[in-house]
Amino acid sequence: MASKPSPGSAEQAINDGWYTELSPMWPGQGLSLKIKEILYRGKSDFQDVCVFESESMGTVLLLDGVIQATDRDEFSYQEMIAHIPMCALERPAKKVLVVGGGDGGVLRELARYPEVAEIHMAEIDKMVPEVSKKYFPEMAVGFTDPRVTLHICDGIKYVEDSDEGAYDLIIVDSSDPVGPAEVLFEKPFFEALHRAVAPGGIVCTQAESLWLHLDIIKALASMCKEVFVGGSVSYATTTIPTYPSGQIGMLVCAKARAEQGEGGTAPLDPRIPRQAEPGPLPKLGVAELQYYSHEVHAAAFVLPVFAKKGLQGCLTFQ
Repeated sequence: MASKPSPGSAEQAINDGWYTELSPMWPGQGLSLKIKEILYRGKSDFQDVCVFESESMGTVLLLDGVIQATDRDEFSYQEMIAHIPMCALERPAKKVLVVGGGDGGVLRELARYPEVAEIHMAEIDKMVPEVSKKYFPEMAVGFTDPRVTLHICDGIKYVEDSDEGAYDLIIVDSSDPVGPAEVLFEKPFFEALHRAVAPGGIVCTQAESLWLHLDIIKALASMCKEVFVGGSVSYATTTIPTYPSGQIGMLVCAKARAEQGEGGTAPLDPRIPRQAEPGPLPKLGVAELQYYSHEVHAAAFVLPVFAKKGLQGCLTFQ
């Protein structure tokens, strides 16, 4: 008797030439893409990794059977999770940390900023950058930037071992809060992030879908308010067709300033873009922005009525 495919694997998600994403995180629904060709299948020490060419969304990256990126729409997520916090800072970031994000898309976006001196990435699975460089060269181009240092390690331990106030910005590009990634959504990790980010700096983390995970977002935002005392906690959204419900959000947590800044003692308001929109990066072949703008930045924090009610009291600015 043939063995059954393991739960959360690409083998389980692919059937009769179609990929279908199913998960207990979004019960009763799924997204299907027609497959032209399977380009890669592998299993690292941490997860199942698969790449296939789809008929409608270009090349697709799966981790444990769940879509992480596609050629056609990856820019909306990568640009928003990078440029919202970068442009919200009162002073240009010099040193940035990315936890996770091994596909390289966030690195590509951070590389647009000439004032950034150091970009560090803590990625636990070396297979993800390797696969991304081969099958998503335009997305993974940031790995070639000399300011980037890739650390293959446990991201939580890396943050815990960082010097206090070491980074102007920390971006947590994590998967959903199930299995090993669950600890990336817990209070001890956010306390470590708060310690590692500089006063007036920002921690920005992937924060699920308003349509599917409002309770998770509420709990996460409430916890962050307890950690970022004197700072601010905000929620922004972006649209992306191949993520569950077609929408995903990010929590933008600003650490209290060491001294008075704009608005006196008021916490930093990330809804206001302060830094210039980044341009292309010809030396790396990085083109103009396709999604982010200052107008989109401000609009991303405007929540629909149901979400505003559901998150009442959890966010700093409402």
